[in-house]
Amino acid sequence: MEKKHIPYIILGLLAVAFPFLVTSDYYLHLVIITLMWVVIGSAWNLLAGYTGQVSFGHAMFFGIGAYTAGIFVTKLEISAWWGMAFGGIVAMLIGLFVGWVCFRLRGPYFALATLAGGEIFRLIATNWESLTDGMVGILTIQTFRSKLPYYYMALALAFMCIVVIHLIMKSKWGYYFVSIREDQDAAESLGINTTLYKNISLLVSSFFTGMAGAFYMNYMGFIDPHVVFSLHYISIMAILVGIVGGVATIMGPAVGAFIMVGLQETFRSAFFGLAPSWTSEAHALVFGLLVIFVILFLPNGVVGDWLKIKRNVFRVRASSERY
Repeated sequence: MEKKHIPYIILGLLAVAFPFLVTSDYYLHLVIITLMWVVIGSAWNLLAGYTGQVSFGHAMFFGIGAYTAGIFVTKLEISAWWGMAFGGIVAMLIGLFVGWVCFRLRGPYFALATLAGGEIFRLIATNWESLTDGMVGILTIQTFRSKLPYYYMALALAFMCIVVIHLIMKSKWGYYFVSIREDQDAAESLGINTTLYKNISLLVSSFFTGMAGAFYMNYMGFIDPHVVFSLHYISIMAILVGIVGGVATIMGPAVGAFIMVGLQETFRSAFFGLAPSWTSEAHALVFGLLVIFVILFLPNGVVGDWLKIKRNVFRVRASSERY
């Protein structure tokens, strides 16, 4: 066993033992939501960070996965867990259609097309009341009363997502993804079928995002179009998780998820009741300032610029000790 693997093993053991070390349902809920965002952020990072196809429409795949699980229960009278199994597959099929349409475009035009796609599916979910129950939403009974099973499901999903993306980026596909990101025309001149590999990246990304959406349906027990197809709550949050943690890094979205969810909950709870109530409305401002700070001083995110952070921390510490 190599020394570089030891921190990951320790981290894994702590993750498995966490519910027994921290018994509060509140903190367990926060970690479950964070693990869900690890999946969404990692999926977005594969498409945008590694393949260079920036998406503003990942709420589309998240919502499709969530509604697949919900419709399985309410319309087909099948367990929502089967819906979770098919949530990623249905999102992937939609991703195949989106790729066929949108990969004719590049750069900001592709990003705007995905943004439009997310809004289209939100409107479909709002108005197709016979299938989705419209604005009333879908309400189901949770399978487990305890949060413990949901925690381990979220942990397993996050672990699977990170491992699969890591293996993909170590394979031939990964090199093709990066070559498309760096220079699509040069990649095509080398004989790489860029449309095919952009679609492969999108399919993997949409699959895991759809799985996260189906898990959300099973865990929360309620969805409506404005929640699961939300531009700011899902699509923009996925981008923030990737940017803050570090795009084009395996562990960046995981770090970004813990930072963003932690900040969001800290401000939502008004610093856990210690600050004035108006601070609960300031999280959007703080998110904006954080992104500006990261872009200016940590353009590669926390993980990508970790060596720079350590150098600056040690420099400040050495200066303080000198005086």
